[in-house]
Amino acid sequence: MRTVTFGINSSLDGYCDHTIFNPSEEVHDYFTSMMNDVDLIFFGRIMYQLMFPYWADVARNQSGTDDENRFAQRLTAIDRVVISRSLDNVEDHTRIVRSNPAQELLKLKQQPGKKILVDSVSLLPQFLSVGLIDEFHLVVHPIIVGKGRQLLNGGSLQEKLNLKLVDTTVFNSGCVALHYLKQ
Repeated sequence: MRTVTFGINSSLDGYCDHTIFNPSEEVHDYFTSMMNDVDLIFFGRIMYQLMFPYWADVARNQSGTDDENRFAQRLTAIDRVVISRSLDNVEDHTRIVRSNPAQELLKLKQQPGKKILVDSVSLLPQFLSVGLIDEFHLVVHPIIVGKGRQLLNGGSLQEKLNLKLVDTTVFNSGCVALHYLKQ
């Protein structure tokens, strides 16, 4: 059975709005390296629209810094599933799923392959409630923002989830990458 991993950037106070961060080269390289073990990314519509076509354009034109270009190349080379009832058009290597995201993820988890990366804050509570997330990669940035999208809204989990810290990386930028496994 495949491993399902959840990876995201977060502020110290738990906000996950990608527009508030300015990732360093080390952070881009961390996520690029993490994706070497991934052959499918599972997006919600909002995160998909935030990530694409921006990173697809960077990959195509090599218009970012070296680390951004490497990240964009890796991200766009991986097959993707996006959960959406409203999207009509998606980038190459992307399939739209209209309903039952947890059922779809469970089906994909049971197929052979590398890891599946979940990149959706809105789908996280549903996936956690049915035990689909096996590991977490959280990069905490040294910033307090006080508003925006939180990793989990109050009351979105029925039971606490115990995790085991397996790796910590401290970056020169002050960011800390935390790698946890579900116990």
